[in-house]
Formats: sequence, structure tokens, C-alpha cells
Amino acid sequence: MTRLVDALAAYARFYETLSPATLPGIAALLAPNARFKDPFNDVRGADRIVRLLATMYEHGTPRFEVIDQAVSERAGYLLWRYTSDPGGGRAPWVIDGMTELRFDADGRVLEHVDHWDAAGQFYEKLPVVGWLIRRIKRRLQLREG
Repeated sequence: MTRLVDALAAYARFYETLSPATLPGIAALLAPNARFKDPFNDVRGADRIVRLLATMYEHGTPRFEVIDQAVSERAGYLLWRYTSDPGGGRAPWVIDGMTELRFDADGRVLEHVDHWDAAGQFYEKLPVVGWLIRRIKRRLQLREG
């Protein structure tokens, strides 16, 4: 269990200090055929994960804050807040989520699965799609009440 706690803490520290310069270092924390899954992506392999994470820097200045960590016998969990400043005077994007992590015997990440509300925290902020999602939510809320 200590190995899992240490591996989770190292992974959390890595994400909190993530930058274009540190990004290649994630490969040392990943198993060679690691899986990364979030609401938009599902990729395998350390190289593909590094390339995917690098795309975050094309659209702003992202930052992760790990709010809490937990470990079970089988997995580690990170509760986090992602903030990205898109520049141009636009409001920052803020996404709250949770990552479920599975590790191999050497403490490397086998599976990284992000759980967060893509509809409410992403699509709803887009001009046309957001209007439609907000309208649908209002209609559903009226029917529930």
C-alpha cells in the first residue's frame, strides 16, 4: 500500500507542476502501454499521452490543482481543479474533476481515467451549443419540479 501512496503522490506532484518543459517527464511515471481516457480522448502509450497533453498548451495556459488524494487496495484517486487562461481578455476555463488511476507492480500508471462533466463544464460554455444545452436543462428541471 505504501508503494501505491508514494506513486499517487508523485503523480499528483507532477500534474501540479506540469509545464511544456516538464511534460516529457511523465513518460517515467507511465507504464509503456498506459491508457489515458477522458470525455474526449482514449489513447494508449506514453508517447501518445505526452502528445495529447501537449495540445493543452496550444489553447491557453493550463494549471492543475490537486485538491485531495485517496488510495484503495486497487487504485488511486485525485480530486482536482483545472484552470486555463485562454488569453485575449476571455474568462478562464475552470473544470473540476476526478482521476482514477491504476498502477503496475513498479508504481507506474497503467490507466488514467478522468471523470468530469463535459456538458456542464465545457459544452455549456460554447456559444451555440451552450445555449442549446442550457435550454434542455431548463426544460428537464421544469418537468422534475
